[in-house]
Amino acid sequence: MNRLTLDKRYVVLIVMSIFSIITYLDRTSISITGNKITSELGLSITQFGWVLAAFSFAYGIFEIPTGILGDKLGPKKILTRIVIWWSLFTILTGFSYTFTALLIIRFLFGVGEAGAYPNATVVISKWFPKGERGRAQSFIWIASRIGGALAPFLSVFIMNTFGWRWVFYIFGTLGIIWAISWNYWFKDEPREMKGIKSKEIELIESKREVKSLGHGLLSIKNILKNKNVWFLMGMYHCLLYGAYFYLSWMPKYLKNGRNVGDDDIAFMASLPFILGTIGCFIGGFSSDFLSKKYGLKWGRRSVGMFGLIMAGICMITATFILDNTISIIVLSLGLAFKDFTLPVSWATAADIGGENSGSVAGAMGMAGQLGSTVMSISFGYILSMTGSWELPLQIIGVIVIIGGLLWLKIDPSQKINNTSSS
Repeated sequence: MNRLTLDKRYVVLIVMSIFSIITYLDRTSISITGNKITSELGLSITQFGWVLAAFSFAYGIFEIPTGILGDKLGPKKILTRIVIWWSLFTILTGFSYTFTALLIIRFLFGVGEAGAYPNATVVISKWFPKGERGRAQSFIWIASRIGGALAPFLSVFIMNTFGWRWVFYIFGTLGIIWAISWNYWFKDEPREMKGIKSKEIELIESKREVKSLGHGLLSIKNILKNKNVWFLMGMYHCLLYGAYFYLSWMPKYLKNGRNVGDDDIAFMASLPFILGTIGCFIGGFSSDFLSKKYGLKWGRRSVGMFGLIMAGICMITATFILDNTISIIVLSLGLAFKDFTLPVSWATAADIGGENSGSVAGAMGMAGQLGSTVMSISFGYILSMTGSWELPLQIIGVIVIIGGLLWLKIDPSQKINNTSSS
């Protein structure tokens, strides 16, 4: 009997999906443990906002440089460094005893994690032909949502059993184990991977734009001269206003804004990520299908625009619903619709970037994380000034809708190059 074996690119995708799960366990744990941390360390609501923003700001400003490094040196080296760095600072978060220490550690955590998904995009660009990239990205982001859904349950269990600090010790250790395994096993170029079949190498290399490492690298100046990239950055800036709410402020919103009990927090906080897995799956597959039928421009654009506009509508609508259960379901659908757009956004970065996919994805990620930074800080200040948990959420919803409209100016079929300034 012949043994069923997966093509190597699908094995790579499974390993990258595990990476994505661990990434979101580490990211989301700070929000789940937020009430314990603020209580023990005596933090105000605005100080907690600065702690959240420290990560996203550092993450954002280092996205482009780390994306360029991925294009130059290859994702194997860069992802190994990224995961070890962020895992060490995840562990160090558990050793924080003052606001200043926590702020510095979370900033350095963001510095280390910057470039994680741009380099994942480089992996997808090197290992998957164009017609499979939307689907491949959907699995990467489905995995992130699985991580986000598991984080509340695991964090609450660990926190109640051993204390909140052990959440960071355990999650950080998982990342170090992944990084060591990745560095030993993965190869940047498919033809260098042990056991790969020549037929699969021909399929991958005949239908991709990525060439040898370091070929035709773009400078930051050339990236930022391209209008298409600017609209992509603007869209993702708006998208992460909405995404980071679910990653950072939602547990506090549920507990303090909706008076959800501690026993229900874990399920309520995980529900958006459970629904988000569905959104990622449908969005990535729909985009590849529509791109094949109607062309890359509208295949990507229609999915991205629909997802973000619907996400913004759900977020705003949820604030006007008095019944907690219905409101949280509608709010959770907001992340599902936003995640409908997520794999399409990263596939579009690869489409536009071509052999420079890490650089373009880094620029998009930078803009998005700067949106996360503004949201993290402003949410706390608006809340302190108005006492309303609903107003900042309504503002975020409007911004997400604007991001949806920006898809009308994004053309995935227009690839960036070293001389383009249009």
